[in-house]
Amino acid sequence: MNKTGFRSVVLLIAGLNLSYFFVEIGVAVAINSVSLFADSVDFLEDTSINLLIAMALSWSAVNRSRVGMALAGILLIPSIAALWQAWQKFLAPVPPSAVPLSVTGAGALIVNLSCALILARFRAHSGSLTRVAFLSARNDALANIAIIGAGFLTAYTHSAWPDLIVGLGILAMNADSAREVWTTAREEHRRARA
Repeated sequence: MNKTGFRSVVLLIAGLNLSYFFVEIGVAVAINSVSLFADSVDFLEDTSINLLIAMALSWSAVNRSRVGMALAGILLIPSIAALWQAWQKFLAPVPPSAVPLSVTGAGALIVNLSCALILARFRAHSGSLTRVAFLSARNDALANIAIIGAGFLTAYTHSAWPDLIVGLGILAMNADSAREVWTTAREEHRRARA
């Protein structure tokens, strides 16, 4: 793998994620959306993951695998934040505004699809660092499709449940990604120490 090229890619991805974090968190707070809140925290998490990946590329295989294990823990942060927000929404189930929910989800989808397409050429590399970057972008794009759908369902039903269910789905997806990255990083760590 060309480390210099991959470092430039993950720095670009970090910049894109940080930029859209500010857009999405602003809308999430304004319309009280669980799914946008979970996704905006995920944009911030993706920023830090990609910055850590850029730094760790020049490290030894053992240290890179350790960073991979740490990143598995970082992947859980948005899940915890989404769980808290979901609990708050469950206690007061007021639906978010449907149009800003769908429009903001569509913007996030464009950003995440762009990131996933940029990272696709590196996903065949078996390392946990390349895996976490690709999985994160791919999962985010899937979450954004669900957010757009939640916006349409909210407009149709006038219910808070579509937003709440999508927020919990994002939580589950991040937990599964964390498990997959942890498993890959542990295997790398065993191989590097052998």
